[in-house]
Amino acid sequence: MSDWKPKRFWKTSAVVETDGGFTVELDARRVKTPAKAALILPTIKMAQAVAEEWDAQDKVVDPATMPFTRSANAAIDKVAIQHAEVADMLADYGDSDLLCYRATHPQALVSRQAQAWDPLLAQAADALGARLAPVAGVLHKPQPAEAIATLRYRVHELGAFQLAAFHDLVSLSGSLILGFAAAQGWRDADEIWQISRLDEIWQAEQWGDDEEAMQAAEVKRSAFLHAKRFYDMSV
Repeated sequence: MSDWKPKRFWKTSAVVETDGGFTVELDARRVKTPAKAALILPTIKMAQAVAEEWDAQDKVVDPATMPFTRSANAAIDKVAIQHAEVADMLADYGDSDLLCYRATHPQALVSRQAQAWDPLLAQAADALGARLAPVAGVLHKPQPAEAIATLRYRVHELGAFQLAAFHDLVSLSGSLILGFAAAQGWRDADEIWQISRLDEIWQAEQWGDDEEAMQAAEVKRSAFLHAKRFYDMSV
């Protein structure tokens, strides 16, 4: 695989207001997405974050150091053109939500899950109008059709940039409800991330930490927190 990276060719970057939002110019040349679409961002905060990433590039452009640019590109080149498919895929998490599938033993884990997860299911019922029911064990049990339909409608309401961030909030946590909790600010994002890892934390307490697993979890945590920041910048 080639490790070639494009060289920095510009001296200055600038945020410019344009039809439909804001964009970034490099020496007065507007940035485009990898698919050659116009990079039109919904808020000035997001545009400033993208511009700062371009400013921070040194001799070569390293996409790995440009998370806001990558997320914006994904929103435009991928999510916007298949919005319904992405929304449906995320809404499907609701019928097998992490928060609904509970351990049957040991009792200490059962109690910890209930203490952490029950309040979020209750908040989802209040804030989203959708009550999901906990299930003992791992066998699938369909959730109420009305609740799933309500959650699906709310996911489809999200704009492309929101949905791009929401995709990561849901897929990384394994929970549609935790995705909404992070997006709507029910709890601190890092707290929500820890709640999503309740079972893994329990296992580590019983058997000890696995360094490789911890490193992988930290990468995912960073991506989750970035998705929350990107979501907040999109509105």
